Amino acid sequence: MGPILDKAFKEMLGHWNQMSASAPEQAEADAERFQHSFYELIDLIRDWIEGMKRRPRTLDEALKLPEIARMIESLPAPLYLNMETELELIVEGQSRVEDAFDN
Repeated sequence: MGPILDKAFKEMLGHWNQMSASAPEQAEADAERFQHSFYELIDLIRDWIEGMKRRPRTLDEALKLPEIARMIESLPAPLYLNMETELELIVEGQSRVEDAFDN
């Protein structure tokens, strides 16, 4: 899963950078692209973790997985809490509740 996660992470970072530098007329479209790529990455992480023979049982264990640790090192600070929250849901076997704005 390494190369697939790496590619999705780089794509998400690219969309983050693009959104961060958006002109006002592009802001909404760039934000939607970023959000989509972030949750695609989260879905890949969920599938990867759920497919493990020995899944992490705590958020701490998940954060120590080498693939996750590399992502966290490169993650822009404003995204850390979002990533941590999503990882915690994955470890707890829960799914994010989508609201009307997610579609």
